[in-house]
Amino acid sequence: MLLAVDTSTAQVGLALLDGNQILGEMLWTTRQHHTTELAPALSGLLARSGVSMEMVNALAVALGPGSFTSLRVGLAFVKGLALARRIPVLGVNTLDIIAAAQPIGKIPLIAVIQAGRTRLAYQLYQPQKKIWQADGELKSGTVDELISQITTPTLLAGEFTAEERLKLSKQKKITLAVPSQSVRRPALLAELAWARFQKNEFDEPASLAPIYLHVAGAPPA
Repeated sequence: MLLAVDTSTAQVGLALLDGNQILGEMLWTTRQHHTTELAPALSGLLARSGVSMEMVNALAVALGPGSFTSLRVGLAFVKGLALARRIPVLGVNTLDIIAAAQPIGKIPLIAVIQAGRTRLAYQLYQPQKKIWQADGELKSGTVDELISQITTPTLLAGEFTAEERLKLSKQKKITLAVPSQSVRRPALLAELAWARFQKNEFDEPASLAPIYLHVAGAPPA
């Protein structure tokens, strides 16, 4: 049984995967209450799914990019469970979760997440061998800076404000993923981690650190 935890932004998610099916999944938006809401939410998910923590033998955590504070909360939570119960951890790039929700097409994809201070973190992906493969470096910028870098037809998916989505929808070279494909589903995080779990590709809990893009005025990573 694998438990997946994503606290990259105000959107928080939990999922339980037994390798064959998703036994339970929760997704909600918090108002900076990650610390107080996470443990009770997990208890509720376990109870409704008929699962106990003794049945969980692997943990997955979204590493970011995302909010400095929320990423730290999720990572500390998962590390605590891993150390207390001596079970392996698998860290997954948050933007890979968004990419995994998109159908493979012929045009590139840019997965986007809110990075704070009106800036976005984003990663370009190319369709290769029926999967999305990250291409180039993780970047950060405003929505206008993102638009200026798109010169060919491109699919965009991820978190946008209403104003950002309106501005992007007016760009002829941009195809916006619908909201249901832009939300980060913890079930997809679980599946990405499960594939590595099957190969025994674990991460060392003590060395896991959030992927955080520094922006002006924000605390250091």
